[in-house]
Amino acid sequence: MKLIGGEGSRSVSKGLAVVDLILRLVAFVGALGSAIAMGTTNQTYLVVSQYYVRFRAEFDDLPSFTFFVVANGIVAAYLLLVALPIAIVHIIKKRETKKTRIILIALDTAMLTLLTAGAAAATAMVYLAHKGNPRTNWLAICPQFNSFCERISGSLIGSYVAMLMLIIIVILSAISISHHL
Repeated sequence: MKLIGGEGSRSVSKGLAVVDLILRLVAFVGALGSAIAMGTTNQTYLVVSQYYVRFRAEFDDLPSFTFFVVANGIVAAYLLLVALPIAIVHIIKKRETKKTRIILIALDTAMLTLLTAGAAAATAMVYLAHKGNPRTNWLAICPQFNSFCERISGSLIGSYVAMLMLIIIVILSAISISHHL
């Protein structure tokens, strides 16, 4: 079976293009879901004593969470407005798509870097929210703000799924480009 230069090469390229589209859709859903989940997270905790005292936890109380929302939002917008349309063109087009794949691999790598930075910053804050840090007098807030912590922890999962999809996409793009050489 000859894969280079014949009909087999086109079917491999088309198969990779379909897988690429599916992975991009999954990455889009993960990034968008993470941004929405984190961006809409807040909880109020009421302390009842002689006085009523309300404590409120919101995602934008910590700049790391704001960065996480912005990073996931940028990646979701990139995937929806740039990468998914190009991925659809790669499926439909019969000609070589080497130039657009090279551009996409550079943009995908940049988006992967942004997503990784946002997820890493948020992960550090989620860890502190759950465990605290007694050496710096940072108390764990999750015993009081359980719903808040569950939601911010869950939003990290979608972001890490999107990161994994982008890693696979970059690898598949490199494979696809190598088939066109």
